[in-house]
Amino acid sequence: MVEDTSNSSNKPKAKERPKSVYSWTVFDVQKWLRRHCSDYYQTYGNLFQGHEISGRALLRLNDNSLLRLGIIDAKHREAIWREILKLRLKTDIMEIRDLQIRDVYNMSYDFYIA
Repeated sequence: MVEDTSNSSNKPKAKERPKSVYSWTVFDVQKWLRRHCSDYYQTYGNLFQGHEISGRALLRLNDNSLLRLGIIDAKHREAIWREILKLRLKTDIMEIRDLQIRDVYNMSYDFYIA
């Protein structure tokens, strides 16, 4: 019997686009916090979970809201805030790229129709 080697699981998968931060669940934020703020995850992970911080809420956080959340230590807030800012920037860049791709597609579509 000959084994079928054309199985799709043998083919390399195209790089999947990451889930939009705006659609992150509380669990997704916990994963992000554990990965990007690992020094503070044990201390503040429960705060984020208890306040049900989703991706949309995470992007809205600022220094003052982190303080109100219960992160008293200024150095900890600064480190977490820095990671949130990086995430915002990355999210904004992805949105800009999406807009550019849509614009290019629309321009070529308009050209094709004309």
